Amino acid sequence: MKPETELKRSAEPIWWALFSAGGVCFAVFIPAAIVFLAMLLPLGVVELTYTQAQSWYFSIWGLMFTGAVVVLPLFHAGHRFRHGLHDLKVQQHTLVKVLCYGFASALSLLCLGLWCIGYFN
Repeated sequence: MKPETELKRSAEPIWWALFSAGGVCFAVFIPAAIVFLAMLLPLGVVELTYTQAQSWYFSIWGLMFTGAVVVLPLFHAGHRFRHGLHDLKVQQHTLVKVLCYGFASALSLLCLGLWCIGYFN
């Protein structure tokens, strides 16, 4: 019987889950947001006033929109960038991980903080 070895805990499943969720959001929600914001609104197909947009965005639906279109894709991009640097043989693994995920976290907190400011005003 082999001696039991203690498994090393890793945060990789969390980063891979955020990467996967961000990829889905890149593929599904961002094209839909681009069609709506860059095509349907300017062409006049959809009417949306500033007060309507503001009341919708600063609701729970706006929070989910921010998560799907900003937060999760930021973690997807950070994960891709980190593994791209790994493929380029950048040896500062801890520094790269902290910078990539730290940047994604900081921008996510900024976006969610701005949403909170608008929501509570």
